[in-house]
Amino acid sequence: MIVVRASGYLFDHQIRYPIWEASNSQLSHWLETLNLGGVILLGGSAAELLLRTQQLQQLSKIPLFIAADIEEGVGQRFSGATYFPPPMALGEIAKSDLPLAVNYAYQMGKVTAQEALAMGINWILSPIVDVNNNPDNPVINIRSFADSPKVVSELAKAFIAGSKNYPALTTAKHFPGHGDTSSDSHLDLPIISHDNERLESLELVPFQAAINANVDSVMTAHLLIDAWDKENPATLSRAILTDKLREKLGFNGLIVTDALIMGGVAKFADAEEIAMKAVEAGADILLMPDKPEIAINSVYNAVKSGRLTVARIDESLKRIWRAKQKIFNSQHQNISIYQLSQKEDRETVRNILRDSLKTSKYLPLEVTYNTGKRNLIVVDDILNSDFLDRQMPTVTIPNLLGYDLQLVDQNTFNNVLEDNRETLLQIFIRGNPFRGNAGFNETTKNSYHELLKKSIVKGLIIYGSPYILDWFTTEISLDLPWVFSYGQMAESQGMACQKLFNLSTAELREISQNLGDVFI
Repeated sequence: MIVVRASGYLFDHQIRYPIWEASNSQLSHWLETLNLGGVILLGGSAAELLLRTQQLQQLSKIPLFIAADIEEGVGQRFSGATYFPPPMALGEIAKSDLPLAVNYAYQMGKVTAQEALAMGINWILSPIVDVNNNPDNPVINIRSFADSPKVVSELAKAFIAGSKNYPALTTAKHFPGHGDTSSDSHLDLPIISHDNERLESLELVPFQAAINANVDSVMTAHLLIDAWDKENPATLSRAILTDKLREKLGFNGLIVTDALIMGGVAKFADAEEIAMKAVEAGADILLMPDKPEIAINSVYNAVKSGRLTVARIDESLKRIWRAKQKIFNSQHQNISIYQLSQKEDRETVRNILRDSLKTSKYLPLEVTYNTGKRNLIVVDDILNSDFLDRQMPTVTIPNLLGYDLQLVDQNTFNNVLEDNRETLLQIFIRGNPFRGNAGFNETTKNSYHELLKKSIVKGLIIYGSPYILDWFTTEISLDLPWVFSYGQMAESQGMACQKLFNLSTAELREISQNLGDVFI
């Protein structure tokens, strides 16, 4: 019933998050002695992960769940595999062509499941079925399909149906709905104050749709839902997990907690009480407890004292075994690693990016080859921008046109206001866990006002959150060429730059022979 966090990298010196990721010796000891149910991985390339998952399965006495947060395709977390745009890109397409968006969601689910299994991942912690109807949501944001429960339901069902071509488990999250929050449960406990009627008519609709589509698991949210339980976060609430999810919605699959090291639940009680209350509430899997030994002893002692029954534990074990039989008794186990990121899958990615792209009526930005211009790229955090390096199109294409790179983040943005060169402004902002806001603060907004007031910005590209574009178009008169793309990966960058300057692939190749197809 315990799933721990570990690095996807093979060696200890590669561990990026030592607070959460055990060393190889510690992980080996846990797997050999604690009878763990599984591991959740982050980091490493797709090919390396195949070796890593084989290593972990060999260390364990029982077949392991191997899970990953791959909401945007396997390539989101593990380089080399297919990296899809954020789910909200499909919601954008659905506004004008729902059947096309449904088809894309089906393909996304199918490719994600196939590539996950090729690397040894058997539990996809996706799709997100939260309805993001709060633009200030700092953590769900564009990870959601849409602000409409109907659209979220249709796209989630399609993703689940696509994934069912292969025996990887799917997960609807975060129950009972994290879309209408303005705080991040990684840091604190958000409070939802809606009444029962609103919750059932909006937040629960996509979860019911996912359950009807036979989703394999549901992940809990660390939220306080006043209308249902004024004392316990949903993860620790029997009224929510058992009464609502099991009995009212009729869900018979695995209930997995969101990570138990997150502030939204870790600040609520000590580790022993959290583990015990989660099982008491109805959870089958405890994800990322701070220390697995403490969680195991807590549940064991609760059974000894009579607070939990053996029958309650057996219910979870039956669901776990049923899920593992689906995974390990399948004929699809030997999917080749060489099937990753096929040409047709990359084409699907490009089609989603193209069909969800937004542009202004002032396009294109005139191409000039004079020097002395500035390519101002603004990111959330320079030290955490794996979508950006010197060979990415957002750098190389403007450079070919005479724009000198200036890279800043939200903390160093004020340094750019004294530069009066003609400017191409490119902004990478999206909702992300642990940041605590949706990408903007008042200081940053004032800085953008000052920059645009100088009339030196001649073109704008925004990658990520459409809510940032909404702010620009609402607060500032954008009578200039602009492009918006949901994606931040190389394909997205190349497409957006080409659109802004109205450059064909052939024209770019004439300018430089050093750009590969993947970037343009």
